[in-house]
Amino acid sequence: MGLSPRLEIPPSHAESLALFQLGLRDQRLQARPFHLHHHARHLRRSGEAMEGDEGYWVRTYGCVAYMKMLFDDGRVDEATEVYKEMLRSRVSPNCHTYTVLMEFLVGTGKCGEALDIFFKMQEIGVQPDKAACNILIGRACKSGETSFMARILVYMKENGILLRYPVFLEALETLKATGESDDLLREVNSHITAESLCSNDIVEAESLVAVDHLLNQMKDRNVKLDSSVVSAIVETNCDRCRTEGASLALDYSSEMGIHLEKSAYLALVGYFLRENELGKLIEAVKEMVKAHHSLGMYQGATLIHRLGFGRRPRLAAEVFDLLPDDQKGVAAYTALMDVYISAGSPEKAMKIFEEMREREIVPSLGTYNVLLSGLEKTSDFQREAASLKKEKKSLVANGRFRENVDVLRESL
Repeated sequence: MGLSPRLEIPPSHAESLALFQLGLRDQRLQARPFHLHHHARHLRRSGEAMEGDEGYWVRTYGCVAYMKMLFDDGRVDEATEVYKEMLRSRVSPNCHTYTVLMEFLVGTGKCGEALDIFFKMQEIGVQPDKAACNILIGRACKSGETSFMARILVYMKENGILLRYPVFLEALETLKATGESDDLLREVNSHITAESLCSNDIVEAESLVAVDHLLNQMKDRNVKLDSSVVSAIVETNCDRCRTEGASLALDYSSEMGIHLEKSAYLALVGYFLRENELGKLIEAVKEMVKAHHSLGMYQGATLIHRLGFGRRPRLAAEVFDLLPDDQKGVAAYTALMDVYISAGSPEKAMKIFEEMREREIVPSLGTYNVLLSGLEKTSDFQREAASLKKEKKSLVANGRFRENVDVLRESL
């Protein structure tokens, strides 16, 4: 029997944010609305303390990730409060922020208000991107809002933006069901023809089996498909929980030297992680790196942590090694140290700690807590433990990481 969510240890800020972006939900957070709001405030404040793109990422994308989760869970007042907190803190909304707001409005039938945001954001210089248009079209399909869909398609046509293949198929089926013309949809997505690999019935299981056979034939004949088509196949298989189909498409792209879209790699990573297909997960990360897509600082750290939690320290270290140097921040180093401490290898954890110091990466209080939790249990590292305790005490006394102390008390 599992513990009640309110009795479990809430996840840290970085872990929570990365879990959401990989499509994973944590019941510990869903049961803690006030803790969610605390996460958003912390991410905003942490971003203010950082410089450049990293600080902007934490301030904006961190808060938006929590705002979206609250909207998805029907906690409208709490989501609105997070948005107001962003504005009060002078965090400028970006395309992703507006997309989350519009997606919620369309889902609740307020398409007029969503269109007002869609056009006003352009007036202030924020242009809806491909991701925003695909999300809005997908939401409109689920709500049957074909008039709203047409307005977005007009914008896409004027700006040369294309739909992802699964979204195109969903829009096609929606228009067919309502008896409306699909001329504009096909005009915007003229790259999708009858000769494309997938038919209009790609979402059916029987068609996906046929796609599997076709991929095998094309691999045998050394026929190379377009990246967007293979990416669509990958994402559809992940959506349908078809491990075999998703693995086949990944193997095909790898053998043929096809670099998939980033969203397809993230779909694979999230799916394989949920299904505990850790070997395949590593393959997906390797291919993602080859395609020069960024896994992300916090997503990388979360993968390392989850692999360590699954008692796979070798795979966790492999993910760490795959990260480019600019993404090996304190979160990734601390996650790997935690893996080694949990595996009963404090000497390896200390080696990673020294490597982090050589790179002049400043440890967080969480780093010290992770190391001390392991070193204090063995008599071989008492001198090192005593030294780390002094360093930690000095940081707290100086107040440099005082806010992080509260976070750690909640998350450890």
